[in-house]
Amino acid sequence: MLEHFLENGEVVTSVILFGIGLAALLLHKNLIKKIIGLNIMDTAAYLFLAAQGYIEGRGAPIVTDGVTRMDAYINPIPSGLVLTGIVVSVSVTALMLALTVCLYQKYHSLNMDYIIMKMRKEEE
Repeated sequence: MLEHFLENGEVVTSVILFGIGLAALLLHKNLIKKIIGLNIMDTAAYLFLAAQGYIEGRGAPIVTDGVTRMDAYINPIPSGLVLTGIVVSVSVTALMLALTVCLYQKYHSLNMDYIIMKMRKEEE
């Protein structure tokens, strides 16, 4: 059993990271901690994709020394997905942080329960 975990260390690590991020997202009331939890979940997904795209003994998909056989290189699609995901997650994080600053300026708190309570009082 332990050997199986050691063979798939990247996958096990990505599952653990995803769990940590999900726990932070669900259990913390602070908006900054929720954003950090979401970023940890993103990182876990990227690690999983990169681990699945890697094949032992194969090189990067750059033709060198005239080797054009497909079985000499890894699949470049997971790497491209990871790079695209990183760009998107940085943009989403920037947007979330900007919205968090706006909420803090309006409600002077980063506690979700307090902000929701104040919003409901404003509606009444």
